[in-house]
Amino acid sequence: MSGPLAHLKVLDLSRILAGPWAGQVFADFGAEVIKVERPLKGDDTRHWGPPYLKDAEGADTPDAAYYLSANRGKKSITVDITQPAGQELIRSLARECDILLENYKVGGLAKYGLDYPSIKAINPRIIYCSITGFGQTGPYRNRAGYDAMIQGMGGLMSVTGVPEGQPGAGPQKVGVAVADLMTGMYAVSSVLAAVVHRERTGVGQSIDLALLDTQVAWLANQAQNYLTSGKSPQRQGTGHPNIVPYQAVPSKDGYFMLAVGNDEQFKRFCAIAGLNELPQEPAYATNSARVMAREQLMPLIESATRQQGSAWWLDKLSDAHVPCGPINDLEQVFADPQVQARGMVIEQQHPLAGKVRTVRNPALFSESPLEYEQGPPVLGEHTEAVLRETLGKSAEEIAALRDAGVV
Repeated sequence: MSGPLAHLKVLDLSRILAGPWAGQVFADFGAEVIKVERPLKGDDTRHWGPPYLKDAEGADTPDAAYYLSANRGKKSITVDITQPAGQELIRSLARECDILLENYKVGGLAKYGLDYPSIKAINPRIIYCSITGFGQTGPYRNRAGYDAMIQGMGGLMSVTGVPEGQPGAGPQKVGVAVADLMTGMYAVSSVLAAVVHRERTGVGQSIDLALLDTQVAWLANQAQNYLTSGKSPQRQGTGHPNIVPYQAVPSKDGYFMLAVGNDEQFKRFCAIAGLNELPQEPAYATNSARVMAREQLMPLIESATRQQGSAWWLDKLSDAHVPCGPINDLEQVFADPQVQARGMVIEQQHPLAGKVRTVRNPALFSESPLEYEQGPPVLGEHTEAVLRETLGKSAEEIAALRDAGVV
């Protein structure tokens, strides 16, 4: 293993997306990540298809594309933690690990002796990151939390979707599970902060992360808009609450994204659009004025952008350094020459499919480049190797554990 975190070992007891996403980032960064799954069933997302990964003959494998998206680079072992022998295996692995990730319900691991106090007693240096819907405290702590409901409860759906009064109005969730994904990323950064703290003090700690807390936190400028003004931001479609024009606009043959960020860019856009008079008018001369005059200004802009096709606008505006871009589907994304030049799709070996393609981590390190040696593992692919190499189990001991249904 290479990468900046090659010295760390992670025990990943999480499933679905938030925890596994964090585990995948650690694996991308070079850490050894041991993913613990239920015997026979595995992570729920293995079954969240179609689509499923195809084998060499073109038949479906047991693993859905969803699972592949969040489990690259890990070692999969199967352990039944409801059995005492399985619990002892997890404790033995925790002794050898730097980090433990879990997303069981509050108190769910305590009955197995796998909660933070129990693990801390055998490994005081461990960093134990718990991810739940609502956190370890508060009136909702025992509730289950899922991404879509968190997007609603946490305010994101109130600012996402077609504005009220327009056709198709109503709240919309984002097209990927962003509350889960952002919680996974906060898990990575908070765990790494705890690693730095441990390097200074020698002491591990627990981390309490909640999907709802994360969703509220990354509302960013929208949250601050409310806290500053006392007014709840409303849905504005593709529009920006603080910048105008900054949204999808129609062309003769479709739509493109126009992202004017300052007054000089607005002047250059207007020159290309044949709207030279607009920057001279006080109602449109500054961004603050344009935000206030959004409803009057945007029909004028959209009338102009409908006169030419999207390609014409993207060519002319890019040459004038006015930020803009196409609105691509996924086929167009992965065909884009910039995406291809950056090598965003990587190919790895897979025991059933031969090869599997995934999207690389966006970070490029100059001194510790990432190597994607291990594809998303099949269920229990590394059980025997981990028990033998990490815990020193003999072939006879492993066979006995299998016979008892522990692994």
